[in-house]
Amino acid sequence: MLKIEENLNLETLPQHVGIIMDGNGRWATNLGLIRSAGHLAGVKTLKEIIKTAVDIKLQALTVYAFSTENWKRPHTEVDFLMHLFSEYLEKEKRELNEKNVKIKFIGRIDELPKSLIKQANDAEEMMVNNTGLKFNVATNYGGQDEIIRATQKITRRVLNGEIKIDDIDANIFESALDTFGNPPVDLLIRTGGDLRVSNFLLWQSAYAEFWFTDTTFPEFTPKEFLSALEDFGKRDRRFGTVK
Repeated sequence: MLKIEENLNLETLPQHVGIIMDGNGRWATNLGLIRSAGHLAGVKTLKEIIKTAVDIKLQALTVYAFSTENWKRPHTEVDFLMHLFSEYLEKEKRELNEKNVKIKFIGRIDELPKSLIKQANDAEEMMVNNTGLKFNVATNYGGQDEIIRATQKITRRVLNGEIKIDDIDANIFESALDTFGNPPVDLLIRTGGDLRVSNFLLWQSAYAEFWFTDTTFPEFTPKEFLSALEDFGKRDRRFGTVK
């Protein structure tokens, strides 16, 4: 186990960390393996990252598991990923529950396979009263799509006479987002070497600090995760003001 207290100032932790878990396929290809091997390795890495997040009492962790654009991948890979999500939930939900983790699936969950929807709903119900790490799994998720869906929800409220147009502010808008109840994203991590946010948590990460690494996600260790958090603690966050 990492000696977290020696590596990290717990007083400077971000409240909410987002991770774009990129590089699974490239990791596998570089080793002469099929891409699915990379996704399997990525699941093992995710388990270690969650454990670390729980140990340091991180408030919220949101991971990019499957984007709205990922449906364009080969059918065999998409089918494997859906099966992997199902298998992960079945194996890990009890341990997550024991760790007091509160899981939530964000995105267009209703478009996933029916059996996976049921598993996701069952897992959320199992952990609904947990008070530890808020673990959000972005599945069939896109940041622009989330903003559009939030706008539609608010428009319905206006048409139903619940609120007036002039009542709409940041708080009302955030209440319509998938991540409602979570603090804003303080730190956004992307593995795999690319320097873009890829339509992930666009509203929530408006003032996030960004941390990029060439390390592919299967190779992303808890130690490097803690290094990102340590670097965050050294950032000068002014939010548009002058100190």
